[in-house]
Amino acid sequence: MTSTEEERRARACCLIENSLVWDNHTCMPLRPHDTSFLPQLERSRAAGIDVISINVGAGPLDLALHLRMLASLRRWFSDHRDRYVLVETASDVDRARQEDKVSIAFDVEGMTPLDEGDNGLIQLFYDLGVRWMLIAYNRKNAAGGGCLDDDDPGLSAHGRAMLAEMKRVGMVVCCSHTGHRTGRDVMANADNPVIFSHSNASAVWSHYRNIPDELIKACAATGGVVGVNGIGIFLGENDARPELVFRHIDHMVQLVGPDHVGLALDYVFDQEELAQFLKAMPNIIPLDRSLAGQTMKMAPPEALLPITEMMVAHGYPDGAVAAILGGNWRRVAGQVWR
Repeated sequence: MTSTEEERRARACCLIENSLVWDNHTCMPLRPHDTSFLPQLERSRAAGIDVISINVGAGPLDLALHLRMLASLRRWFSDHRDRYVLVETASDVDRARQEDKVSIAFDVEGMTPLDEGDNGLIQLFYDLGVRWMLIAYNRKNAAGGGCLDDDDPGLSAHGRAMLAEMKRVGMVVCCSHTGHRTGRDVMANADNPVIFSHSNASAVWSHYRNIPDELIKACAATGGVVGVNGIGIFLGENDARPELVFRHIDHMVQLVGPDHVGLALDYVFDQEELAQFLKAMPNIIPLDRSLAGQTMKMAPPEALLPITEMMVAHGYPDGAVAAILGGNWRRVAGQVWR
């Protein structure tokens, strides 16, 4: 390692240590009461991550599973209060960092559990720690269309009612996995910042899960943030090198500025479960041709340092790096959470 590389690494380490670092989407096994993978979150802590949003359900998975996941996760984290904090307010995030604890929030990938109406479920999810929820997981539901739908119907009246309820309780609206027409409708109807919690740029790599520049700009116009993920098939041809993550970050920074870009690595800790989901739900999660029998590659928590080094190497000011690492997610939380 040259002296320049050493200086760059030292600066990146310093920025991670002195900034709030927020990974806005990670995936643990969707098996209630199986907490065997949760100790692996220490990998995120060791990498310098201060805030983690954990998925508790996606797509067609039913309401009962979402609630059982929340119950199981909340119990485990309550039993480990010496290292983790189940956050309620944005100020809890600041306090947890001061106490050298990792903040935990939850997220829901799709409104399918709400297809029959709200009946207080959004409030219940919020009270149980869910801080963002996306509209549709790849396929349409009663709220709106998914990114795999050829006939994306746009945001429905039911979806607009759900947005109003999310604003009332303080939950952030997310358009990842959502159809582009529905996403445009969401941003036209939302008064609060809208996010793409874990979406990459289709201008960098064309894939149905990635989003066009027009939606990145529309998200930024709401005051929102796009979280770049580390999934290889969304970054390139099943390539999850940190360089590819940075390419998507940099495209968005050049497009809308550093105040509207964040990180949401979408790392799946139980990759065997992921393989099972891919086989079991081909209509919801179609097998990607770029895999060609390979294991899906993804950037792990340990990729945080080289990603940060690349921002430093490309001349990003310290304030811009800190915003991307977590400051932007903190701003949205402060604006929306109750």
